[in-house]
Amino acid sequence: MRFTKMHGTENDYVFVNCFEEQVVDAPALARVISSRHTGVGSDGLILICPSNEADVRMEMYNADGSRAQMCGNGIRCVAKYASDHGLVSSTTVAIESDDGVKMAECVVEQGKVATVTIDMGRPRFAPADLPVLLDGVEIVNVPIEINDRTYALTAVSMGNPHAVIFLDDLDAIDLPVDGPALESHPLFPQRVNAHFVHAESPNSVRVLTWERGSGPTRACGTGVSAVCVAGARTGHTGREITAHVPGGFLSLRWAENDHVYMTGPAVEVFTGDWHAV
Repeated sequence: MRFTKMHGTENDYVFVNCFEEQVVDAPALARVISSRHTGVGSDGLILICPSNEADVRMEMYNADGSRAQMCGNGIRCVAKYASDHGLVSSTTVAIESDDGVKMAECVVEQGKVATVTIDMGRPRFAPADLPVLLDGVEIVNVPIEINDRTYALTAVSMGNPHAVIFLDDLDAIDLPVDGPALESHPLFPQRVNAHFVHAESPNSVRVLTWERGSGPTRACGTGVSAVCVAGARTGHTGREITAHVPGGFLSLRWAENDHVYMTGPAVEVFTGDWHAV
């Protein structure tokens, strides 16, 4: 099976072109191919498939084999792959995901896609959309206890669930301990993507992420989209920010049409053949 390793802001995935290849058991493949020691090594597996609704369809699996509805960094890479490898004839790419069709605008440099802007759609705040086991119209600055400490939680769905906590000092967080505690908190019956954020200014934040099903990642596109919305909703930031993550930075804008637009790089690393059963 031919595969391609790609990353968006160092959030790395193994991509398979299912116009040409067949994957029988995607969850099982995701678990073995994502292993940093015995596989290719990645935060998960993304299949690029034919679509009846768009140019291509993205199917995304976390490193533990669980299915994810959306992936902001991954979908930028799908747009780059589709454009660079001739699956589409335009730098505008329509990509079907489990959260509907997303539109991508690619910027080409020296004949290859370098950066991509994704319309991430409208954020959702209703507890049932995440889901989170709390009452109310939305979850904004609600107290939550993690490892015997109380934080202010803002919960946002960007097609997948995100828990955002703003802090004065990111060094106060022990990500390998606090990340999984928030991911598997009893309030989130389907688990949640956990983000710890420090607002450096109204238009700049630093973010640490523990992704549902993958653990610590260098970036999370849907996550920083949720951070942009949560920052504006709580008054920590404006509606347009730069999110600094361990893998680089992403530009976010929560526009007046209520859609979030994310811009960032997409990089193809290498292509190989997978022979493991």
